[in-house]
Amino acid sequence: MNKLYIAMYHYTRDITHSRYPEIKGLDVPLFKQQIEFFSHHFSVVTTEDVIDSVERNTELPENALLLTFDDGYIDNYTYAFPILENAGMQGSFFIPGKTFAEHKLLDVNKIHYILASSDINKLLSDLLDRMDYYRGREFDYPDNDTLFNEYAKANRFDCKEVIFVKRMLQTVLPEHLRNVISSELFAKHMGVSEEQLAYELYMTEEQISTLKRHGMFIGIHGYDHYWLGRLSPEQMEQDITTALRVMDPFLDRHHWVMNYPYGNYSEDVLNFIAKQGACLGLTTEVRTADLNADNRLTLPRFDCNDFPPKSENYKNFVI
Repeated sequence: MNKLYIAMYHYTRDITHSRYPEIKGLDVPLFKQQIEFFSHHFSVVTTEDVIDSVERNTELPENALLLTFDDGYIDNYTYAFPILENAGMQGSFFIPGKTFAEHKLLDVNKIHYILASSDINKLLSDLLDRMDYYRGREFDYPDNDTLFNEYAKANRFDCKEVIFVKRMLQTVLPEHLRNVISSELFAKHMGVSEEQLAYELYMTEEQISTLKRHGMFIGIHGYDHYWLGRLSPEQMEQDITTALRVMDPFLDRHHWVMNYPYGNYSEDVLNFIAKQGACLGLTTEVRTADLNADNRLTLPRFDCNDFPPKSENYKNFVI
């Protein structure tokens, strides 16, 4: 057995004192505590170590841990990066190409900030109203009650109403309509433009270069942060190809790593990225990875909240 824990981060910031204290992320003091915990109880490895292990069958150290950061947020650069460097640890940063190539706000982040800035009941009411407004005009989809009964299912992080909003705006409604409604809700509930928030939220190309120059690993997280497994093969291939093109300065095209947005993939996705040179793939399945047994393109990850000081949930998935 060649065991590997993989920790997944998104926002790492001074949440308490930020303009959006309801955003879901790991507050900096807790991040520092977690890195200190890892330094005493785990052996933090690099992505290059993991690639070497799967390609050469080398054994990782006991309690090996890989640190991964999704979505290219600037707070990963301003807060997490200095802490990692001070601790002598590598972080692996997976960046949707659109965030720095076009400086446009991803739909996933529109949803995050709308949820962090709104009363969920008012937001849900506004969403249902918009769905009623557009149904039967240009778009056809089931009635609101049918959709709510099917998709409003709470998970370990969110109530059913939040999950419903996310699912409607992430994948269920037609893509163009999702974009339209997300922007309408953003304009109504936020006090900032999409362009302003995009420039505040994401790393620049120069900052990504700095991460790489200081020994951090840079990987692929799609271009537009789509649910890749739900796209047509043509759309999926175009999204990944575009991501590879804009991320090329930061990659080894023969040994690059794919991190699936939302953890979503399909056999078509796996076959395509393997042909393009992907050597590892990261999902959101919650458990410890066994590099001797798991498919290298579908490795599981823990959320950062599964480790102290937030919880000890990682102990429930030891293999």
